[in-house]
Amino acid sequence: MIGGPVGAGEGSGHMAVRRLRLAVLIGAGERRFARSAGEWFAALARRRDDLEVDVVDLAQAWLPEAPLLPTGPPPLAVCELSTWLSGADAFVVVTPELNHSFPGSLKNAIDWFGAEWRTKPVAFVAYGGAGSGRHAVDQLRPVFTEVDAVAIRDAVCLDGPAATAEDPASGLSAHERQAGLVLSRLVWWAEALSAHRGHAPYPGPDRPSPADTRPAGRTP
Repeated sequence: MIGGPVGAGEGSGHMAVRRLRLAVLIGAGERRFARSAGEWFAALARRRDDLEVDVVDLAQAWLPEAPLLPTGPPPLAVCELSTWLSGADAFVVVTPELNHSFPGSLKNAIDWFGAEWRTKPVAFVAYGGAGSGRHAVDQLRPVFTEVDAVAIRDAVCLDGPAATAEDPASGLSAHERQAGLVLSRLVWWAEALSAHRGHAPYPGPDRPSPADTRPAGRTP
């Protein structure tokens, strides 16, 4: 389901450059706005020549409720989504703010997986609620830390018409400028973590996940 790394300069005598794969994950929420926000961010990311971008709508993954511990072979829907997540070098999670937090269906999607998140950077695009998505991001960061992902500090919070007004000096809106910063820092982390994963395994035992039927303590 996920293609291999895309090379640059193939057949030209130049060394092939691996492009990082970014998965934009659309969480729960009002479907039209969530999808629009995800596609907007993905379009900005596709302007970069160092990224391959996939948009994954978690509502279409049809994940069942995650058990507390592995109970046997994971369902087909989990295996299919695992392929997309495993192939990614970095993630952007698009989420609404709901009751000072984020939707339970997004937590369920996170809980299904372990190795797929491990040692990969995660950024956020959030919206809605009293905090314009900020409270959702604050709640998500420790969740991703628990699965050994790296949640970067910066996020894009879509908070009103003032932030979409174009700056005459740069021709960009505040949202676009923030998205550019988030992408640059996300790529920095993705390159560093990807290189180190190829150099040395992540130390210590793995946290078991329902999608993983390997014995505890094994590494990928």
